[in-house]
Amino acid sequence: MSPARHDLNVMEENNRTSQETFILLGLGSDVPYLQVIYFLVFLLMYIITLSGNLLLIIVVRINPKLQTPMYFFLSNLSIIDIFFSTSVVPKLLTNTLAIDKSISLVECALQMYFSLSLGATECVILAVMAYDRFAAICRPLHYNTIMNKALCFSLAAGSWSFCFLISAIHVVLIFQLPYCKSHHVNHFFCEMPPFFKLSCRDPWFNEMLMYIGAGIIIMCSCCLTLISYIHIISTIMKIRSSHGRHKAFSTCASHLTVVSLYYGTLMFMYMRPPSIYSAEIDKTVSILYTAVTPMLNPIIYSMRNKDVKDTITKQSKQEINISNGKG
Repeated sequence: MSPARHDLNVMEENNRTSQETFILLGLGSDVPYLQVIYFLVFLLMYIITLSGNLLLIIVVRINPKLQTPMYFFLSNLSIIDIFFSTSVVPKLLTNTLAIDKSISLVECALQMYFSLSLGATECVILAVMAYDRFAAICRPLHYNTIMNKALCFSLAAGSWSFCFLISAIHVVLIFQLPYCKSHHVNHFFCEMPPFFKLSCRDPWFNEMLMYIGAGIIIMCSCCLTLISYIHIISTIMKIRSSHGRHKAFSTCASHLTVVSLYYGTLMFMYMRPPSIYSAEIDKTVSILYTAVTPMLNPIIYSMRNKDVKDTITKQSKQEINISNGKG
């Protein structure tokens, strides 16, 4: 083979390889000590997310008193948060310290698919949980009839199935776009909006589908959640005991804070006009719903709950007694 032909083959191979990989630019800091700080902070958040959500799932599993619709949906939320965070944070941790920040096309597509699917499913599950609380507080006499086992399983299965199907359509279509401008993604994981900037073809169709999907999933879920909480707060106002009102309001306020943070950041990311795109702001916003919210959910929704705390305390005492007995 001639040297010229060999060089041409090498160039073609390199070009083909570059077309099959993307470079995640990450959080945008090349300062070593900042990279270490980022790594430690996100590692800590990830550990808290995994331990908090796993603990909730185990507690619900071992306590028969917690076999209720509310804890069934909380367990679903914990499973979502574990996998949602896992689809993003480990790659972020690796890239924060690694020199090679490349990600293969297949790995990128899978990351986008699972993060998109799980994020959308969380939106719907949060709305279902709000409806469950509405039924429990505003329709207590009919609660067991309304939130029967068949409906709970149908709502959970429908949420997962619908969101995973819609996300598959988005991901397949977005990787049909030609990426000839650049393969350097100014983000810390493969997410749809940054990819629109890399395409050398007008992505208006993909953007339109994104707005439609976001409108259906995020806006509908948000509206259902707000309507449920308006009715809940209206019912709480009728409670005669000031202590009861304060406790109920405190719980609702903490729930609404996390829900607002989650829905608000997703709306900004997926429903704002392309003209106000900012890579640095997008990274900050994405951190809130991929790392912060999954960490806060088990704390806000469950760890403040008396039944959950009592189960953890009782189980811990049993473990201590068994350990002392063995000793």
